[in-house]
Amino acid sequence: MALNKIIVVGASCGGIEAFREVVKGFPADLAAAIFFVLHISPEGTSYLPNILTRSGKLGALHPKDGEPIRPGVIYVAPPDHHLLVHWGFVRVVRGPRENRHRPAIDPLFRSAARWYRERVIGVVLSGSLDDGSAGLRTIHQQGGITIVQDPEDAICPSMPRNAMENVKPDHRLAASEIAPMLVRLAARPAFTTKEAASAASLENDLKFAEFDMATIENEENPGKPSAFACPECHGVLWEIRDDEMLRFRCRVGHAYTATTLLEEQMHSMEGSLWEALRALEESAALARRMASQIKGRHGAASARYEQDAESKEKHAAFLREMLLKTNGRQSKEPKIA
Repeated sequence: MALNKIIVVGASCGGIEAFREVVKGFPADLAAAIFFVLHISPEGTSYLPNILTRSGKLGALHPKDGEPIRPGVIYVAPPDHHLLVHWGFVRVVRGPRENRHRPAIDPLFRSAARWYRERVIGVVLSGSLDDGSAGLRTIHQQGGITIVQDPEDAICPSMPRNAMENVKPDHRLAASEIAPMLVRLAARPAFTTKEAASAASLENDLKFAEFDMATIENEENPGKPSAFACPECHGVLWEIRDDEMLRFRCRVGHAYTATTLLEEQMHSMEGSLWEALRALEESAALARRMASQIKGRHGAASARYEQDAESKEKHAAFLREMLLKTNGRQSKEPKIA
């Protein structure tokens, strides 16, 4: 069985159910290799290959770095590692996180587009935020075929919806319709009427994903400096324009779409505000204790401490109310260890 196509699939929340539905529709002689990235915890063991193997006729596995690509195999990204495609073999690397995730979908999609161009089929399934949108756009630019799960069919519709906002997919399908389409597409000879986009920025993105230090040390600025800091390493973020899509990347390779960066900033801001609330409440409690301790001997000083405590308690109450209604959503107070 010859390798005709490369199928790359990305998912997050609700993605296991959707991909199992896809996998059960694959025949044993599928003339394509399948690569799957699911946003998972970096800790612990992933049983996803076992789940997928039991779901259909194809075997699934966590590949080793450098493993040859074979048709009829589902390659699953292992925890805390990016899964990348090269010509004829797989890369499994612990490069910088993208869109807060490792494994991330965009690096897989970009690597497949770089090496296999019009032979790539990219699929975005159920998930939150917009990882995969930039990568699906790259697949389209390089002549590949793009498929998005119908948001109405997805448990978490934001990932497929964001993908559709950034690239007009060739097919919008329910999960149950995706496998038959992939089987038909995998059997067709690969050709394209699209002119492939420049691969220069694509090459640089892949070098960052692989944590190629020669590229990182010698790389010219990937765009213009922004006013924002990287949420992970606090270095300067460079603004990268990909046609109408806005992305950011820091010097060491952490990458964000504008949507993910905004979400990360909100998360960081909320954490800082909870710390400020804790500091206010602790300071108010200490002021009241000091006021009580010296009340009988230093009445004026005790009154000042009481006044200070009341002021801080008012500020703390306002801050707590604001935090619990952040952006109209119920915020969860962090647990105290």
